[in-house]
Amino acid sequence: MLTTEEIQQIDHEISLVPVRKAACIEALKVVQKQRGWVSDDTLKAVADYMEMSPAELDSVATFYNLIFRQPVGRHVILVCDSISCWVMGYENLKEHLTQKLGIQYGQTTPDGKFTILPNVCLGCCDHAPALMVDNDLYHDVTPDKINALLEKYA
Repeated sequence: MLTTEEIQQIDHEISLVPVRKAACIEALKVVQKQRGWVSDDTLKAVADYMEMSPAELDSVATFYNLIFRQPVGRHVILVCDSISCWVMGYENLKEHLTQKLGIQYGQTTPDGKFTILPNVCLGCCDHAPALMVDNDLYHDVTPDKINALLEKYA
């Protein structure tokens, strides 16, 4: 079931596009912002509201890699694994981050604070390697900078 606030926000997104279904990603983002992720029951509620089948909406949700279909931590870390980041030290960055947090890609720390996910490109190839924590983009990241960076989200 969608909350009144979610419905109001989704209605606003629908008002910005010519066809109701065109707002489906934004509708999923609204729900995810409120709930942290999109469960199967929530997906069905959004699909009903958007006048889509759950399968149709799920195909959009699973294609768009920033819609989380499983629970995630309070802070999601997206690590860019593009060729530019790879060349500029992605492997060292990934290794340090996973060791520091004690988890691998797709996992969440036991305290529920962080989830680490790979991301194809964060769009700052000229300042690789890069990562993003929630909506905050960091570039020219080195393993030495990771500890201080994570403390901001403690």
